Parts: sequence; C-alpha cells; structure tokens
Amino acid sequence: MSSTGLNYVSPAAAATVFPHRSCLGLARANIVVGAARSRTKRAFELRAVAETTGMEAVELKKGIAEFYDESSEVWEDLWGDHMHHGFYDPKADDVSVSDHRAAQIRMIEEVLRFAEKKPIGEDKKVVDVGCGIGGSSRYLASKYGANCRGITLSPVQAQRANALAAAQGLANKASFQVADALAQPFPDGQFDLVWSMESGEHMPDKAKFVDELVRVAAPGATIIIVTWCHRDLDASEPSLKPDEKKLLDKICNAFYLPAWCSTADYLKLLESYSLEDIKADDWSKYVAPFWPAVIRSALTFKGLFSLFRTGTKTIKGALAMPLMIQGFKKDLIKFSIITCRKPE
Repeated sequence: MSSTGLNYVSPAAAATVFPHRSCLGLARANIVVGAARSRTKRAFELRAVAETTGMEAVELKKGIAEFYDESSEVWEDLWGDHMHHGFYDPKADDVSVSDHRAAQIRMIEEVLRFAEKKPIGEDKKVVDVGCGIGGSSRYLASKYGANCRGITLSPVQAQRANALAAAQGLANKASFQVADALAQPFPDGQFDLVWSMESGEHMPDKAKFVDELVRVAAPGATIIIVTWCHRDLDASEPSLKPDEKKLLDKICNAFYLPAWCSTADYLKLLESYSLEDIKADDWSKYVAPFWPAVIRSALTFKGLFSLFRTGTKTIKGALAMPLMIQGFKKDLIKFSIITCRKPE
C-alpha cells in the first residue's frame, strides 16, 4: 500500500508493543535506507522501522480506541473540546483554566501561522487525522469556513464530535467517522490541508502514517504534523540512553504509544517524497505549563471523582502524567511541529 514504492518491513528482533522500544530501532536502525523506486526517482528512500507485528498492531489500535472511549468525556468535562496542548508565553507564571483553554485555541492559530503562507480560504477541504472530539475541525469550520472530515479510532469520540458539530450548526461543515490513519478511507489528492494534531505519537508505522498524509493531500496542499518526539540523536549515538528508553517505555505503556521517533526521522521521511517548504521547530518551551495544569485539574475533587468513575486505562494514564513533565525537563521529549507542502 504505497504510492511511493516504499517497502514496509519489520526488523527481525522487533520489540513488542507493551513495553516497546523507545526509539525506532537499534544501532542506526531508526531509518532503513533502500533502493529507490519512488515516483521522485531519488537515489535512496527512507523508511522508519515499524516495531510491531500485525497482531500487536491490532492490539495497539484496540487499546487506543478503548483508552479514548474511556477518557474523552472526562477530558471534555475538565478541559473542553480541544484535546491537545496549549501554546503559552514561556514567561507566564500563573495560568488560569480559562487561560489554558485560550492557549489551546492559540495553539491552532500558531500552527496555521507557522505552516501557511496565506489564511485558510472559504470551503477549503481539511482532513483532521486523529480528530479527538473534533475541536480543531469545528474551529476551522466555524472561523474559516473550511469543510472538515475527521477520523479517529474511538467510536465514542466520533459520535461526540458529530453531536457537537450538529449542536453548533456545523454538521454541514464538519463530519467525523471511525477510521484508521494508516489506511484512510479517502481518495488520493482529496484535501487542501492535512492536519494531524498530536496523533502521530500513536502511529505504529511512521512511514505508513506519512505515506497516507501525502497520499490524501491535493497538489499544493499543506501537511501539518504536530506530535510528541524524542530528542534528535547525535551523529555518534546509535540509540537513546538506557534510562531514556526506560522512561519512554513507561509512558508508552500508560498512553498506548508504539515506538517513539525523532523530529529528524520525520524530516527524512518527508524529504523522500520531494515535498516542498519542509520545516520543523521545537515548541517544547511554549507548552511547558500544560502538563502541570492537567495534573492540578486531575487532583481537584471534580477531577478525582471523574477519574474514578471512568476506568483503569484512564487512571493509568493519569498516573503517568508526571513522567511527561520529567521527559520534557530532561530534554528527552520534544513537542514538535513539522510542516510541508505537496508540489502543485
């Protein structure tokens, strides 16, 4: 399944999903370099190694769906309908709940500003890959008149997203369905903007993920990936350090994440498609207040009550939140924005 001729292979000693390897392979196996057969006729092609077997990928998808089926209502109740980080002033000391919600909107606007040379036009076709309960799609539809299609693995999220769109008079502009980001149910070249806000970290095969984003993008379309990555490796490093892997493995187990990759891994994948205007930035300092605030909201009476009436998956995720703070403080976890444009 590749419009670029990429070979999808698994390493002989692939790690299991629970726990997984915390980077995409060992000893420079982050990227597999093979003979090029892509439309671009490049000398080489790059492929991020998927570290899950077929059965493990099925289990992972099931776990992700169930995790968000359980947790989405709690999140919406405490934080609203934007299930992603906010964008903050790094100098801000005290941030209120209302400020956090404003910061989530600001994140959307900052992402657009970073990626787009011109504002979103009326009726622009957008796919929201890993849409949550549709916050980004409804915002883009309401403010910019975009026509948005969202996909998620969670039936609960898709149902809630459609209900919110209907309630806000946006049913004709934003619709949502259960679908796999690695096999999107859309024709080639369908969308003017391909939007992935904090869903890439859940993808067990980063090459297939990128391949699908490129496939559904129309000529001239902008592709946006905002995701959690691990730090880039130095030229002398074959892999992350053992203690770094251990920390990421714990986070993976709690949040149903497969192997992590670096921003550099994503850039190499995008470069193999001859895409234009490829750029990336580390926005970790702009999201620093987010996880401490989520923890504080979880420790309120309302938060604790909501957690204990959900399920074990949500509680497990909540207990792992301090690990995210630890990862950011160690400069191990990076909040990355990566954008590019498909040639006309």
